[in-house]
This record gives sequence, structure tokens and C-alpha cells, in this order.
Amino acid sequence: QVQLVESGGGLVQPGGSLRLSCAASGFTFSSYWMYWVRQAPGKGLEWVSVININGGSTYYAESVKGRFTISRDNAKNTLYLQMNSLKPDDTALYYCTNSYNYWGQGTQVTVSS
Repeated sequence: QVQLVESGGGLVQPGGSLRLSCAASGFTFSSYWMYWVRQAPGKGLEWVSVININGGSTYYAESVKGRFTISRDNAKNTLYLQMNSLKPDDTALYYCTNSYNYWGQGTQVTVSS
């Protein structure tokens, strides 16, 4: 069974940093592009970032470009999102997915002073 477990969220002040992790199992992790998607309170899903199979190509939503960095470790079946210079508008539940068909439980990021 596909399992995706996000972690690393928490409460941080504006300008701070967090590193999110997504531990994957139940599928061939190294054969899939991986995505980070977020959902702010009362809002729909918003694509944040994507990374290709070997990590050589990455893409970001304009709202996070220059502040967030997506990466992966295929040997550990783990996806990461380094989040710097955080803003209150980054407050959301963050999910990882390989296909938009399978989802983790999400990890909450709250940016507030």
C-alpha cells in the first residue's frame, strides 16, 4: 500500500525557517516525480513545488520561488521542502503526493508573530 508521511511542520515567526520531510513507501519512489501541495484555511489546494525523478529539475510556484527548495533522497525514499523567509501567507497544511491520487496526512505550518 502507498504510504506518505509528512513531518517537520510547526509554529514559526515571520522570516523563520522550517524543513519538511515526506517519508514514502509502497511504491517505487525513484520512478515518480514528487509534489508538494498546500491548503490554507478555507482555501483550496495550491501546488507549491515539483521535482523530477532524479532531482535534477525543480519547479516552484511564483509565490515561493527563491524562498523554498525542494529536494529528494531516493536512497531514503524521502522528499524534502526547505522553507526560508517564511511569511504569514505560507500558513497552511502541507501535503506530499506522487500522483494526486495518494496523499499523506499533511503537516501543519503556522507562520505568526
